[in-house]
Amino acid sequence: MATTPGQDDPALPPVRRSVLGPRQSASSPSSTPSPDSAASPAAAPGDEPPETAPAEPATPTTDLWPSFPPAPDDGTQETERIVLTREPEDDTPPPSPEEHLLRRLLGERALRLDATVRARIYGWLGPLLVTAFAALVRFQNLGRPQELVFDETYYVKQGYTYFRVGFDADWPDKYNEQFESGALDGFLPTGDYVVHPPIGKWIIALSFHLGEPANAATWRITTALLGTLAVLMLARSARRLFASTTLGVIAGLLLAVDGMAIVHSRTALLDNTLMFFALAAFGALLLDREQARRRLARRCAQQLEALGELSRWGPNLGIRWWRIVAALALGLAIGTKWSGLYFFAVFALMSVLWDVTARRRAGVEGWFGSGVFKDGAIAAAVMVPVVAVTYIASWTGWFRNDATYGRHWAAEHPGEGVTWLPEAWRSWWKYHLDMWSFHNNLTSEHSYEAHPLGWIAQIRPTSFLWNDIPEPVHACGWDRCVQAVLSVGNPLIWWGAAIAIPFVVFWLVAYRDWRAFAVLSGYVAGWVPWLAYSHRTIFTFYAIAFTPWVILTLTYAIGKVLGPPGANRHRRDRGFFWVGLFLLAVLALSVFFYPIWTAQLVPYQFWHLHMWLPSWV
Repeated sequence: MATTPGQDDPALPPVRRSVLGPRQSASSPSSTPSPDSAASPAAAPGDEPPETAPAEPATPTTDLWPSFPPAPDDGTQETERIVLTREPEDDTPPPSPEEHLLRRLLGERALRLDATVRARIYGWLGPLLVTAFAALVRFQNLGRPQELVFDETYYVKQGYTYFRVGFDADWPDKYNEQFESGALDGFLPTGDYVVHPPIGKWIIALSFHLGEPANAATWRITTALLGTLAVLMLARSARRLFASTTLGVIAGLLLAVDGMAIVHSRTALLDNTLMFFALAAFGALLLDREQARRRLARRCAQQLEALGELSRWGPNLGIRWWRIVAALALGLAIGTKWSGLYFFAVFALMSVLWDVTARRRAGVEGWFGSGVFKDGAIAAAVMVPVVAVTYIASWTGWFRNDATYGRHWAAEHPGEGVTWLPEAWRSWWKYHLDMWSFHNNLTSEHSYEAHPLGWIAQIRPTSFLWNDIPEPVHACGWDRCVQAVLSVGNPLIWWGAAIAIPFVVFWLVAYRDWRAFAVLSGYVAGWVPWLAYSHRTIFTFYAIAFTPWVILTLTYAIGKVLGPPGANRHRRDRGFFWVGLFLLAVLALSVFFYPIWTAQLVPYQFWHLHMWLPSWV
């Protein structure tokens, strides 16, 4: 459950403190702080919301833990000596420097999240249960319909040629019916001109190793698996983000029953794979944030105990393995679709901001310089090469096969292009320029193209399938039967999240809550850049890439409705009542829409009942 920024934590009451003034040089005997002291500036934008309230410095109290004043306006850091006015009655020892810093850097609730075996069990049990439910709704009748749905006409056939020959082979025109009937090996020996990198198609190719290739369920196995695992990742990431198992389970449940997520999990396109790797990177960076802050607390405490003060730029944090995992996932996201580049840019910036604010909150004097150069520069030096190498490695099949499209362009065009590159790399670069030109000049009209402003409210969802069934009386017992797949999100989820956005922005600006920026980061990376491409042909179904952050934004608002943990029972009960009522309505609406998310045969009038807006038809 979300913590209200500024809310006092009852576990951390204030004590009297003695401020010694600005940090002096190490040579001054009077300036040497005790090992239990540390500088304590105010929170910066994007940092942990304060969990303790300022204490009255002149009033003795029996409380144990310190609270902290705002940083001076000129940015000068102060060194504090903690003074206990009276020994605690229960003989609880004062916190060590490391414990003290951990409370400042992570917060009491985050530290308690996995503090007991029971908490760890529930922390896995709840997410695993909603993941099992997500698997049920995604894998049930996965082979329906037994036909290529929407852009499966490209990506399934391309995935099959990856499975058979290791690259994008071309296909004869109008080959869908033969492919659907089981004539799978009709591809041509020449390479196909494709405009997306290979990773998503390699993911689809893996499906053909897991079942009968002619079965439509086989085409979609890996896509459904990634969509199911995304529920588990989101539930665990939300649990860590909000320091609440309850909110983590709610976030996982919302993704499990959302229509956008269900449709993409049951359709072998590339966008669900992009979403999966972007979410994996986000989760890895959340783990990196916690691990880095724990390491910072430990090494700052070691410096304080050894030197009596922190060095100007603070300690080094060593190798950040979760950040490397995030870079690998972002490289795979970019290797699926180039729009993964925006996630890389936003997430990398967010991660460095977390480092900067962590050093400030730890009391490092040169917090900005150390955050930018010690952490940020190293992050760039590690993440950029990992992302680049991962992306380039995804093109191995293109380099190894002479039949791939454009592979010998350089040999056929001597003296053209980037002439200092080897021939294979010059051909590869020319191919990328052609892809870039295609994406920026795609203006062909489509009946379901949609301006990105309407994506977050699902104004013009994309129809993936529409079949008017012949002999309807025999098929479904009505005079007209249809089979449809409409890629529309659960309206309560998407409209609720759209309404929540301005409130989350308010909490970000007014309270500098790092969680608010984290939940909005997916919108910034997955939605905002498309506003610059509204001139080209684009579709609402691209929104699956940032769907997890739609869920997180709504979950953030749900946390506010539930109320802070320290609220009175009446406030909490009222919050649980309204949240429970909302979740029941979401589940009921998902049951209502499920037939048109999963291509079930339904009467035409039943389908028409789901067309809530004229633009949905």
